[in-house]
Amino acid sequence: MFLQGDLQIMFDALFTIGAIDPVLKLDWAEVTKEMMANPQILSDAFQAINGCRGNRELLIQKLHRMDERSVNYIAMEVAREFCEFQDRKNLH
Repeated sequence: MFLQGDLQIMFDALFTIGAIDPVLKLDWAEVTKEMMANPQILSDAFQAINGCRGNRELLIQKLHRMDERSVNYIAMEVAREFCEFQDRKNLH
């Protein structure tokens, strides 16, 4: 499952709740390994985020209700998708 919608809105919501700076200090490989070991948590988190359909306030509410690991993984995934977008943009 993938994140759907406007990455900038997702980033803004994550930044608003203070999730960006802590994620930059984490060992992403370790967090990724943890989340891959718990696919249902990952799926539930992605469904909750995708269900917001770009509504920033609803995203913030959903993120506040999630456990820290799920929020961290979503923040990492937003960062990864931003990087992939930049890579595709730079190739063209």
